[in-house]
Amino acid sequence: MDEINEKKVLETAVYEVELDVTSSDIAIDNELIYDIDCEKVLEHLAQSKDLADIVASSDILKFVLEKIQYVSASEALQILIEAEQYHADDYNFPIDTMAKVKKLIAMADPKEKELIPDNESHEIEMRIEATLMKYYSPYPEVRAVVNPTDDPSAYVETPRAYIIGLFWSAVGSYICELFQPRQPSISLPATVLQMLVYPSGMFLARVLPNWSWKVRGHTIALNPGPWSYKEQTFTTIMVNTGGRFSNLINHVFIISLPVFFDQSWGLQFGFMLLMNLSTEFFGFGMAGILRRWVVWNPKAVWPTIMPTLAINKALMLPEDKTAINGWNISRYRLLFLCMAVSFVYFFLPNFLFKALSTFNWMTWIAPQNKNLAIVTGSKLGMGFNPITTFDWNVINYSSPLVKPFFSTLNLYSGALGSGVLILIMYYKNYKYTGYLPINSPNTFANDGAIYNVSRVSSGSVLNRDAYEAYSPPYLSMGNLIRQGSAFAQYTLSFVFVLLTDWKLLVDTLKGIYSGIFRKRTKSQVSEYSDPMNRMISVYQEVPDWWYFVILILCFLMGIIAFEVYPVNVPVWIIPTILAISMAMLVPGAIVYSVSGYQLVLNDFMALLGGYLIPGNGIGTLMCRFYGWNMDVQAETFVSDLKLGHYAKIPPRAVFRGQMVATSLHVFVTLGSIKTIVATMPGLCTSTQASKFTCPTENGMFTSATMFGTIGPDRVFNTLYPGLVYCFLVGALVAVLTWYGRRRFPNILRYVHPLVIMAGFSVWGQSYNLSYYTPGLIAAFFFMFIIKRRYIAWWTKYNYVLTSGLTAGTAFSAIVIFGAINYTQTTVNWWGNNVSSAGIDGTQTALYKVPADGYFGLRKGEFE
Repeated sequence: MDEINEKKVLETAVYEVELDVTSSDIAIDNELIYDIDCEKVLEHLAQSKDLADIVASSDILKFVLEKIQYVSASEALQILIEAEQYHADDYNFPIDTMAKVKKLIAMADPKEKELIPDNESHEIEMRIEATLMKYYSPYPEVRAVVNPTDDPSAYVETPRAYIIGLFWSAVGSYICELFQPRQPSISLPATVLQMLVYPSGMFLARVLPNWSWKVRGHTIALNPGPWSYKEQTFTTIMVNTGGRFSNLINHVFIISLPVFFDQSWGLQFGFMLLMNLSTEFFGFGMAGILRRWVVWNPKAVWPTIMPTLAINKALMLPEDKTAINGWNISRYRLLFLCMAVSFVYFFLPNFLFKALSTFNWMTWIAPQNKNLAIVTGSKLGMGFNPITTFDWNVINYSSPLVKPFFSTLNLYSGALGSGVLILIMYYKNYKYTGYLPINSPNTFANDGAIYNVSRVSSGSVLNRDAYEAYSPPYLSMGNLIRQGSAFAQYTLSFVFVLLTDWKLLVDTLKGIYSGIFRKRTKSQVSEYSDPMNRMISVYQEVPDWWYFVILILCFLMGIIAFEVYPVNVPVWIIPTILAISMAMLVPGAIVYSVSGYQLVLNDFMALLGGYLIPGNGIGTLMCRFYGWNMDVQAETFVSDLKLGHYAKIPPRAVFRGQMVATSLHVFVTLGSIKTIVATMPGLCTSTQASKFTCPTENGMFTSATMFGTIGPDRVFNTLYPGLVYCFLVGALVAVLTWYGRRRFPNILRYVHPLVIMAGFSVWGQSYNLSYYTPGLIAAFFFMFIIKRRYIAWWTKYNYVLTSGLTAGTAFSAIVIFGAINYTQTTVNWWGNNVSSAGIDGTQTALYKVPADGYFGLRKGEFE
């Protein structure tokens, strides 16, 4: 705890906590008070580097000094023994804390665990650690953003909260959906909307009249007082639900456009409304089912929501002015300082000096050297470059200050290893990939040009003669590895979670079953007794049957859409896709809640659709949309449930807020799509005047043609038969890793096979190591070095720092787009041109197409 001004904090804490308790057996509120020397407790805390965050806050310190009196030495030992067992395979449980827990247990009597040696120092250490586990949290990430107390009387669902939440949800939904087809797209990220909620709440708290009325015996106040932390968080949840980036099912509009399938019914309001309601609210219903796995479960830390909580804490809650490692600035001031600095700085790498963003300096040495560009380039190449950017938007691409360091390191290890593999196979011209750019996301014909699907299909039906005369679809080496790893991830995640969390899965399914057939929902406290669950248990839980009713209604709406409109897809495809999605969603959500890595099912669903309904491009597209949107929505909803869980927002309030915001989101995004189609001539074409070229939709159309129209049998059996074995590889890796972790738990504790495999998927999407190397460096510095050596500083400032930088960058990007890019204003000089001046700025292949005009399989060999 270097440089922490602990003297002032300790003195304040000592004299504000009652220290005159002398009896060791006094019953207060059904708990016993056990005598302890608080002065010595303070000394131990001051000397403990991994608990420096506790000393850094006088409020938290007073809380710990008060609660430690309720934990006896024998109880503390039992808590530590249970913690060692429960967190043995916990990726996020601090390694230093685990080592201390094992040491303290080892010092106890080996035969009778209730007994401990007569060692006062040992007892104090045990009771400190046990107090944090019983009354707070063992995770520094959680302690950094979550308070250990709650005020159930605080107001949450106020009219002004709904007004603000609905307004910014509507604005965010409309803008995100409207500009989603544009290249580059523009959005209002959740961080930006959250920052806009705060001044809106403060403003309404000043101007609204203090009117109130009674409804069913409850008084509802229009303006009950100052804008509160719980109102801010409740509104943030609404904004997250309603204003997130695009509604994925709305990509279905591509069915109607002439440049794609040219089916006008795809844009009919009734069809789109039914599909929206069905997929979005099916994800909502699944979020309720997932609660027991990833909300109530204490191991489900959800690192991705920590910045959201950090922003609200900095904005709404008072804090100490204690000096932390020489830093006196408050979180509030740091947040806005970082926003201002990043807002101004972002103009430099993204408008004035773009080479700072794409810092492919190694290719500047020999701009026309093809091999140098392939290996080190940031655009064409693989990005093997130690310094790739000075742009926070690129550094933050992998969320390095949010995700645990083990997750970032595992992902980068997979990316690095697969990158070497790609280079080896590329230079060996494996499957003709040497004739293509090494890391392109596009699909190519055998002449090296972009694959023109209109030449082999009419609507969604394959013209076999035209296909034979044209070409099979070829993938770049990076895209090939990405496809293979994506298939491996599905079986890997399912088998690995099944093996490692079998007891959790079974117990949860029992809880869901019993919850449906009881009049009252079983409180989560009966399943998990951690502090967060105990605090939230004072509020009424949402019954499971509410969520099941939503699932049934969504299922029926999907069937109606398929029956009423000429989708030409059998109805049985809906329960099939939903069943598979639900099976994959559980392990995916568990991994997401622990590592911050989200398993996306879009490629898998497209492939599955190709096998289930071969020769049907639209059917394949519908399978992709249905499974993909449902899973993404479910994980989005359930992460917000955890957000409310941490902030002690009543579960039924969260339920109502999500329902209302999602309903609004559906109608607003539908209106946005109607606006795009009606006002954008040439939509989704390469010559569209306002750059609404629909890169995502074009990729989906190509995928639908490959897996649906052409069919996976032709693609895999003829071109890439090895890809189908990736499913088996994933399952084998899961079994081997599970067995290895059981045999060598200390060595393999932080090895997560799914996250490593996810590193294989960074390729083939216009991204490479240049987007991940700076993130690894930042993560090593902040999430490993600082977190371990300066935990107090990290606890107070880390999430505020990343949130401020991200919010400022987002605001700046919006201004740059609206005021500069939209008017096509440019600055033409070397610093803006050098990154694209050489071969790295092109899509060059290693080899030239042979003299006969095409490579690969000969004509007549690829049917």
